[in-house]
Amino acid sequence: MNRRHFVRLAGGGVVLGASAGLAGCSSSLPPEATAAWRGPAADVADVRRWILSYAILAPHSHNLQSWLVDLRQPGEITLYCDLTRLLPETDPLSRQIMMSQGTFLELLDIAARQKGLRADITLFPQGEFGPVALDKRPVARIVLAADAAIQPDPLFAEILRRHTNREAYEAREPAAAAVQAIAASVAPHPVRTGFAGGAQPDVLQKHRAIAMDAWRIELVTPRTILESFKVLRVGPREIAQHRDGLSINTPMVRALTALGLFDRSKAPAPDDAATTGQIRDFNTKMAATPAFFWMVTEGNDRKTQVNAGRAYARAQLAATAHGLAMQPLSQALQEYPEQAQPYAAIHALLQAPPPRYTVQMWARLGYAPAVGPSPRRGLQAHLIKSA
Repeated sequence: MNRRHFVRLAGGGVVLGASAGLAGCSSSLPPEATAAWRGPAADVADVRRWILSYAILAPHSHNLQSWLVDLRQPGEITLYCDLTRLLPETDPLSRQIMMSQGTFLELLDIAARQKGLRADITLFPQGEFGPVALDKRPVARIVLAADAAIQPDPLFAEILRRHTNREAYEAREPAAAAVQAIAASVAPHPVRTGFAGGAQPDVLQKHRAIAMDAWRIELVTPRTILESFKVLRVGPREIAQHRDGLSINTPMVRALTALGLFDRSKAPAPDDAATTGQIRDFNTKMAATPAFFWMVTEGNDRKTQVNAGRAYARAQLAATAHGLAMQPLSQALQEYPEQAQPYAAIHALLQAPPPRYTVQMWARLGYAPAVGPSPRRGLQAHLIKSA
């Protein structure tokens, strides 16, 4: 749910400070990288595969897509977290990874309803992960059953249209009806939501300032930038090969990569143009952001994190239905030491004192030009091989 662009020449010379970006905001992506967004084939025999073809389109931190599914038991789906796809630097407690498991489960549930199926989801059937590390136990066991009482969810229509939008937002505020619909969409899950907009100019400015500070910290902390570098895919070949992570497909960057001039093994210095340019670009976007949305939970155990992810998936789908763009601002919510001050500031601003409360999601909200989808690996990449 959190993607960026970085560009730097080998030897310290800077060529470009790209925007805090979208895979879809540069040149078009290779068609095989976005094929999953066309939805499942009409002749899919196993309804579970049809359902999962929508679930894999859920938002995920750094677009890592850390979902593994086992289909060996008829009528059931077992979800595991791919432990090779974690973010130990920016998400050291794997809270965001657990939320990303939740976004997957929510889209799975919505898709099942479209087929008249009830998805009975049992979280952590072999026991819940501890507060620090994940392990090989399943995240969820899902049993599908026909149920005449099941009604389709209107949010299903938005799954193929939902894209995280990091472009500049328009100055106009979200319509009141849209804000109400977003708040109502999360009702199935135990989260407290909130919004800040132009009616609270002082509060709005505090949101912007915290976001700017947290973004700067992540850019100037070498190990957190390098974590993003590791999943940076440049050019159609890399994007098509991996179909995950952070994508750049602009001609200039592709040319530099082909010439061996793009060094992804080193973090830019804090005063490099690559860093200062991104900070300036991000700050410009934040200064114009018309509204912010957040979700707070009481407690922060693994089930709470997963259910918060389910709630966020619904909120973003509801925003999409009302023509609104949404971008998670993950940096200030991350639990690594350098972010301690922004973390405390956003929790205080949202009246969510830890450890009793946790801000699980904080996002900017507004109207923006449409953007394209991010790369997706396709369903087969998520199936446990013996399935």
